[in-house]
Amino acid sequence: MEAGALCWPRQRQVLFLFLFGGVSLAGSGFGRYSVTEETERGSFVVNLAKDLGLGDQELVARGARVVSDDNKQHLLLDSQTGDLLTNEKLDREKLCGLTEPCMLYFQILMDNPFQIYRAELRVRDINDHSPMFRDQETVLKILENTAEGTAFRLERAEDADGGLNGIQSYTINPNSFFHIKISDSDEGMIYPELVLDKALDREKQHELSLTLTALDGGSPPRSGTTTIRIVILDINDNAPQFSQTIYETQAPENSPVGSLIAKVSAGDVDSGVNADISYSLFDASEDIRTTFQVNSFSGDIVLTVLLDYELVKSYKINIQAMDGGGLTATCTVLVEVLDINDNPPELIISSLSDYVAENSPETVLAVFRIKDRDSGENGKMLCYIQDNLPFLLKPSLENFYILMTEGGLDRESQAEYNITITVTDLGTPRLKTQHNITVTVSDVNDNAPAFSQSAYTLRVRENNSPALHIGSVSATDRDSGANAQVTYSLLPPHDPRLPLASLVSINADNGQLFALRSLDFEALRAFEFRVGAADRGSPALSSQALVRVLVVDANDNSPFVLYPPQNGSAPCSELVPRAAEAGYLVTKVVAVDGDSGQNAWLSYQLLRATEPGLFRVWAHNGEVRTARPLSERDAVQHRLVVLVKDNGEPPLSASVTLHVLLVDGFSQPYLPLPDAAAAEARADPLTVYLVVALASVSSLFLLSVLVFVAVRLCRRSRAASGGGCPVAEGPFAGHLVDVSGAGTLSHSYQYEVCLREGSGTNEFKFLKPIIPNIQAQSSGRNSEEKPTFRNSFGFNFHSQLSAVKEIYRDDFSPCNNYLFVFHLTIYPIHIL
Repeated sequence: MEAGALCWPRQRQVLFLFLFGGVSLAGSGFGRYSVTEETERGSFVVNLAKDLGLGDQELVARGARVVSDDNKQHLLLDSQTGDLLTNEKLDREKLCGLTEPCMLYFQILMDNPFQIYRAELRVRDINDHSPMFRDQETVLKILENTAEGTAFRLERAEDADGGLNGIQSYTINPNSFFHIKISDSDEGMIYPELVLDKALDREKQHELSLTLTALDGGSPPRSGTTTIRIVILDINDNAPQFSQTIYETQAPENSPVGSLIAKVSAGDVDSGVNADISYSLFDASEDIRTTFQVNSFSGDIVLTVLLDYELVKSYKINIQAMDGGGLTATCTVLVEVLDINDNPPELIISSLSDYVAENSPETVLAVFRIKDRDSGENGKMLCYIQDNLPFLLKPSLENFYILMTEGGLDRESQAEYNITITVTDLGTPRLKTQHNITVTVSDVNDNAPAFSQSAYTLRVRENNSPALHIGSVSATDRDSGANAQVTYSLLPPHDPRLPLASLVSINADNGQLFALRSLDFEALRAFEFRVGAADRGSPALSSQALVRVLVVDANDNSPFVLYPPQNGSAPCSELVPRAAEAGYLVTKVVAVDGDSGQNAWLSYQLLRATEPGLFRVWAHNGEVRTARPLSERDAVQHRLVVLVKDNGEPPLSASVTLHVLLVDGFSQPYLPLPDAAAAEARADPLTVYLVVALASVSSLFLLSVLVFVAVRLCRRSRAASGGGCPVAEGPFAGHLVDVSGAGTLSHSYQYEVCLREGSGTNEFKFLKPIIPNIQAQSSGRNSEEKPTFRNSFGFNFHSQLSAVKEIYRDDFSPCNNYLFVFHLTIYPIHIL
């Protein structure tokens, strides 16, 4: 270790002498340094970095600082170089008075980790003061019969310097009567005594004048002088005598000015003037002369200023009694100052941080020291803070305390704390000092935005205007500042087919949602997406919420009639046998509505009819039925207009026209078109009967020929392929439809007949006969596939097998371009 380094307890103690610019350092358990008084400000004391074994920049990094016990900045620490320098000229006499050695105590505080190094600085005295006598001349009266060897104590000189620079000797100018004797007092100071070497003779010389010189031990020494004037008196052979040599008394430090401290008393056996005694302070310092006063006649000692135990704990007062003849005697009064609890504790802050980061671990907020200038119980102290606060107060050495957090703090629970540090002593009455510290918890982004709802449901009526505000989402953040500023955004949808960017948008600042285009309930009834809320912290935190948008239907679609088809072709005719009873199902109007709910509830009504009252329409299912039995008087052709209306607001509707033909039976070979039927209705009834008879005979003949040809072809086909009726290629369809009939004969004959649309006469062509077998016929119908027709809207219609007219009205209509094959039962017809 270099000279001037700090010695620690585990190190071997070695004494170093380091002289540089009047500065030295010694160590024994803690740092001891010294500096000569009156050196200029900025004088080098020691390099603390080397002395403490620290790196060049470690003092800066650890925030090193110097704290003095008397709260005065005598020293200055240069953190960059590590040098400890004087901050002012140090005057030892002002700092310590007569106390030797003169010590200034201070501490070196460092953080990360927190450490305290105790140290002391000794201010070395220089010989800058000369000895001084209080009086320039002292009169000493000596009886002429004083014996040789008698010593007369003289007032000593005062020197503000101490140690070797203080007063070391006294001398007197050469003479034949006296010499100076140096004596030591019990206070460790020397005082001069004038010793008589030769008897005095007043008649020869009544007065002497001597010069007393006081010398200090400085180099070069300084001196001070006073004149001793000796007056030789006639014989007064009895000096005053005090009742006691030492007086002891006590005085509380709060004693008021003018209080009687003590009373001294002396007597003299002489008489007359030689017995008159006066009292005075003797060999008293300036402090004693300022503090006390003695009554020259009564010997009462009174207080002239207030006492302060913390400054002076006791006084030693010398009182002199002098009689009229000039003889004197001295006594000592010892005054002990009693301490009272008149000083509240002091709290000195060394370092303070009034904010702490949220969630940070144990953090040092303040380092402070407490002290009380009183003594005993009055000087004992307690230090504490309020309960129920997340802070700790840890004591350290030399009455240092550390205020720190118990752990991480949550700003959202409490953003600010008011801490009151209370220091109280144990005196009576107790005095206390309080210091308030406000600690602010700085925010950390530890809370993600929270939506008011985890899922939002918004309803938008279809056909809305673009940029329509459809709703809002809201999220809050418990943090503050930028950490609480929330930004909203649309998250990519899970379904990549959803064009979310063209459907909705969101205001990034307030979470308002807007529909970018008009929505169509029939195209998109509902969709959902996720909305994100992110704060502006670092790193940013976010959360999500689900938004479900329901498109509310508006009545914007009129009903659409599926059957009868509205394709612009020739009108379709519905065939109704004249033998139909009331309630006979003529047809069924099938309609759909693209809307939903009550907007799609359809009702049917008969708007117009050729013959009102003959037909009726069921309002809920669209079935057209006969309202009464048909008669011969009813017209052959009927035109019905059916209105289909939805239940929307306002309601929308569509109409369809039905053509109904009344026929005598399905065996008629010729089914006239509506125009032809109208012409025939106007013809002569007899002509009609003849034409019907002729057509019936021709049909029977043609059927016979066809049956014969079909039987031959079927036999050949069965012989070649195992059975079945071949159907001609090309325009004939492969699906077969069974039609059952009932007649008056006991036997029925079944034929497979192909009817092709587009033939001029709509004639029936019988392909093959089938053996009459009701059971086989029924089984065959069940096993064969029902004809299914699919329109442009994708709806399937399945026919029933109970009746040709009711079940296969669509296929039997000349409006279709399909080929139909019927199983017909032919009975002999008697034509009259």
